[in-house]
Amino acid sequence: MSGTRALPDTLRGWAERETGPVKSIRDASHPRENSRVWELVRADGCRYYLKISPNARMYQRETFALRHAAPALGAGRAPQLRASSAEHLSLLTTAVPGRPVKSLALSAAEEYEAHRQAGLLLARLHAAGDLTGHWRTEAQGALRAAAHGAERHLREAGDRLTPAERTLVGRLAAELCMIGPLPLGFIHGDAWPRNLIWSGHSAWLDFERSRFAPVAQEFVQLACEVWADRPQLRAACFSGYGRELTSEESHALMCLAGLDAVSALVWGESHNDPLVAARGRRTLDRLMAGVFA
Repeated sequence: MSGTRALPDTLRGWAERETGPVKSIRDASHPRENSRVWELVRADGCRYYLKISPNARMYQRETFALRHAAPALGAGRAPQLRASSAEHLSLLTTAVPGRPVKSLALSAAEEYEAHRQAGLLLARLHAAGDLTGHWRTEAQGALRAAAHGAERHLREAGDRLTPAERTLVGRLAAELCMIGPLPLGFIHGDAWPRNLIWSGHSAWLDFERSRFAPVAQEFVQLACEVWADRPQLRAACFSGYGRELTSEESHALMCLAGLDAVSALVWGESHNDPLVAARGRRTLDRLMAGVFA
């Protein structure tokens, strides 16, 4: 939990070889067991973040993103990687000015602009990286892989779902496998207001779920978490993005939302996170009512 973990001395020494002596260290972890992040501040006020990735795959994804894709967002629009340690699954990055949009009380105009710039940055990110070889193969198979995970999610959901809801999610998974080729790109993978930073300019943090995939997958959390009540923020995001989703992308997004809903419902209840569970339940209710957009 935030505020309870001390930075190991070995990692402090590793970080200070890059940053120089630090004056203060603050636990900046999210309130979950596998989040381990510290803010390091030098005497001159320069700030860095040291993060221990939850696992090797997330470490590899975030390291790759910060080296090869995130720089395309522009100066101050994503952290810069200063050092990484595969031995400790640790990354040392610069700090990005601002605070998460989720924690700010923005005016309607500021919030619209933050989401417009968020879309602009996602467009840059999606065009970054070298989408060749096994990266392209993995991206092309991402929808089918997601669909194949539906059976496990449905099994874990148990009696949390009605028979009609099970039938709906199963149908959406089957339809996902039949969707034709979609635009591919390098996605952030966890794009929602907790990871969107605002300082008068937008920036994205936390690239541990980034990967090459159909770009429609980028918008699942926004569609399920934000856009249901705030259609103006959807308009803002796609205004910055430079285009609307195609009809096939929109259908894929709806199918993916169904899978995400079951996953969120199971995860939220099993991890005592009522907000995540509520997101899943609400998305299922919208899909059942035919009002998901």
